[in-house]
Parts: sequence; C-alpha cells; structure tokens
Amino acid sequence: MDRYKIIRYFAYTIEILILYMVQETPGLLPEIGGARPVLLIPAAISIAMFESELAGIAFGLLCGLFLDIGMGGVLGFHGLLLAAACYGVGLLTADLIQTNFLTSLLLAAGAVAGILFLQWVFFYLLYGYEYSGYALVTRYLPRMAYSFCTMPLCYAFNRALAQQIRSKTE
Repeated sequence: MDRYKIIRYFAYTIEILILYMVQETPGLLPEIGGARPVLLIPAAISIAMFESELAGIAFGLLCGLFLDIGMGGVLGFHGLLLAAACYGVGLLTADLIQTNFLTSLLLAAGAVAGILFLQWVFFYLLYGYEYSGYALVTRYLPRMAYSFCTMPLCYAFNRALAQQIRSKTE
C-alpha cells in the first residue's frame, strides 16, 4: 500500500470521527422540524464514490457501526446496510456511471432514504408501534431531507481530498 493511500484513508477516518462527534453532540447542529441530520450516511457514500469497492465496504461498515452506537438499536444493523450501500456505490462509480455532483446527489438520496426507511420499517412498523405512520412523517422524513442536504458538503470535501492526494501521485 502506498503512502498516499494511507494518508487518504487516515483523512477519511478523521473525517468520520469528526462527523460522528458533530452528529452526536446535542445542540451543536440546529434541529429542523425536530430532526437532526445523520451525517455519516452521506460521508460514507461520498467516500465510496472515490475509492475501491473494498475500501467502500470498510468505511461504510465503520460509519454504520458508529450509527449503531449513536442511534441505539441492534449492533450491526446500520453497519450491514451501509456496507452494502457503499459496495453498490463503489461498483456503480467504478464501472457504470461517472463520478460527478449529480450522481452523488442521486446516490445519496437513494442511500439516505433506503437506510432510514428500513430503520423505520424494522424499528417501528415490524415492532408493532401503534403510531408508525406518525413517526415516519414527523421524525424520519425530516431526518431524511436534512441528511440529504449535507451531501454537497461531504461530496466537495471528499472530492477535493481525493483529487489533491491523487495529484501528488501523478
């Protein structure tokens, strides 16, 4: 493994730790509609866009495990979902689609909506929660929208990081 890849992976890890701390610190980010954003999903998706499939799985799993710790629930639930999503993103961006701003928004919209919707299905709907529709509308839909809105920042940061370090290797 070359030196620049190690530096890039270290920078991604620091980014994930900082975003986790920002996400989990109460009152640091303003609540919109009573919801706080899930910053680690867009971060993992944007990292997976610029890295290989294996690196995408690793960073998706790391972000997912941090989500499991911070959001409660079953340990490994978000880790498996986010690792699978990042693997899919890595495959798509490596072989099928170009990595640009529009594709990052589309992939983030799908990943954020899919993961948070599955969280609602497993933790509210299948659990038999009486007001599961109310929870979806008042808690999960604002969280999905707020989390999606953070994708441009994650994409810009990770694209700049990947381009800066890759330019040093050429």
